[in-house]
Amino acid sequence: MLPVKKILPAASNSLTLEINVTPGSKRISSFQKTIHRYYEIHGRSLPWRSTGDPYHIVVSEIMLQQTQVDRVVPKYLEFIHRFPDFHSLARASLDQVLALWHGLGYNRRALSLKKLAEKVIDTFDSRLPESIDELITLPGIGKATASSIAAFAFNKPVVFIETNIRTVFIHFFFPEQEKVTDTEITEMVECTLDRKNPRKWYNALMDYGVMLKQNHPNPGRKSAHYKKQTPFEGSHRQIRGMVLKALLNAKVLTRKQLLDKIDREEHRVDTALDHLIAESIVIKKRGKFSIA
Repeated sequence: MLPVKKILPAASNSLTLEINVTPGSKRISSFQKTIHRYYEIHGRSLPWRSTGDPYHIVVSEIMLQQTQVDRVVPKYLEFIHRFPDFHSLARASLDQVLALWHGLGYNRRALSLKKLAEKVIDTFDSRLPESIDELITLPGIGKATASSIAAFAFNKPVVFIETNIRTVFIHFFFPEQEKVTDTEITEMVECTLDRKNPRKWYNALMDYGVMLKQNHPNPGRKSAHYKKQTPFEGSHRQIRGMVLKALLNAKVLTRKQLLDKIDREEHRVDTALDHLIAESIVIKKRGKFSIA
């Protein structure tokens, strides 16, 4: 890789200094040692970190999208017990998958995960592909998720960013800067990447990011891409969840029966139903709604 020379803020004060941020530079080596040392002492023990099974790691990656770890762990363990491999998930009915997924939110992820399992069986001979180009052809998998799967499932030295990683790099390398772009951060992620063990390195970065958020004003707010999550109470996401819960419990309901069970404005329930039908999660047949 060609040398990268940037003007970076000094971590200890507001001065700036010109440094060579190629792998092996003193600043980079010190940063890597700090992250590794923290992980050796404080690294979290998470169930998907103790397995090399690509299926298990895919499940964890999809569940962890926009969802906190403490909510994911029990659902992940339950999900893996019920659907231990691509074959069992592909054969399951959608209502079985959604019933187990309930509580994690963003239910379209469950549909995508089931379709992903089906495609792995049908297209890739039951083996999760290793290349990013093939991974992004799977339902619900974008470039960032494909890269994280490549790193965690196959220990590939790929470059990607997620919220905790973004927090770490802003804290260390852009402490005085506002509106830090992901392009700037990506350069630093590539320069600091542990190419011998990227899986361990990314786990360490994420754990350090969690610590920073707990002990400092969230550096991630300085990101040019930062967006404050809207409250769940009263949101469209909440109404979608209420509709799905009602249908999972009753199996089949008319519109009036749904409205009786969901204490929300009629037009908002109708909107949620329209979206769920468009996503092939819910079907309407003879005036009645059910899980697809």
